[in-house]
Amino acid sequence: MASLLAPSPLAGSEIYERILTAPGGLVVLEHEDSASLIEQFRAISRNNGQSVYVWQHESGMANLREAHHARIPGSQRLGNALRYVQQSIHFGVYLFERFPLPMSAMDSTLLRQLARAPAGHVRRVVLLDAAPALTASLDDVAVRLSSTPQAAQRPRLRDGRWLL
Repeated sequence: MASLLAPSPLAGSEIYERILTAPGGLVVLEHEDSASLIEQFRAISRNNGQSVYVWQHESGMANLREAHHARIPGSQRLGNALRYVQQSIHFGVYLFERFPLPMSAMDSTLLRQLARAPAGHVRRVVLLDAAPALTASLDDVAVRLSSTPQAAQRPRLRDGRWLL
């Protein structure tokens, strides 16, 4: 007998949706376990067919949707990876893990340009495990998100209106 219950959402779906609906192109994600988050995004990417990439300093950029983690040639250097993201015309979520410091002026400029991407183009650059010095320097253009769920607020009635 078939179950009438809806399938449970994939782990990480809620934070993935929050990244997609973020008001800017650059997201600083505060998360405790980046490796598990990357695995969750891999499952989401394979399930919905959308492109999610991960960049690591040692190996460069790889597409998480592909079974063998198809690497992007020449993307080991941060500047090359950021230019690849900037020139891409397709939808994509780009996870940058362990962002190297110090960052060159050119890399900083590219990152700021990606943060101000046109509104119609859905492309998100997500910094994982970013150093506090980096996040402080990008506060004017980056959107900060936390993967820890916020406590549910109970509505209150005040002056005839419901408030959260």
